[in-house]
Amino acid sequence: MRYSTENKRYYSIGEVASKFNVKPSLIRFWEQEFQTLNPKKNSRGNRKFTIKDIENFNKIYFLIKEKGYTIKGAKDYLKNNKNSLQKLEIINKLNLIKIKLIEIRDQL
Repeated sequence: MRYSTENKRYYSIGEVASKFNVKPSLIRFWEQEFQTLNPKKNSRGNRKFTIKDIENFNKIYFLIKEKGYTIKGAKDYLKNNKNSLQKLEIINKLNLIKIKLIEIRDQL
């Protein structure tokens, strides 16, 4: 998981982009391609991402950028392999625990 465990309710598109080291235009493009990416927009049209939105983006990022899926392939995978995505969520949670433990170790 590429985002921290800050207790913010909403994240801007710039914050999400920097956490994943991508351009905001990629996030906007994937938002059009994937129905699971549906951030709220305020009255000015600014996107506000929740943790769930970021988790969905992380799944798509993992499939496309790390596993090398095409957009169509990622859509099919998300549609047909819900159980495999649970494994990804577990891996991401374990990575967060690892990051926290490293932070604690470094403070000692």
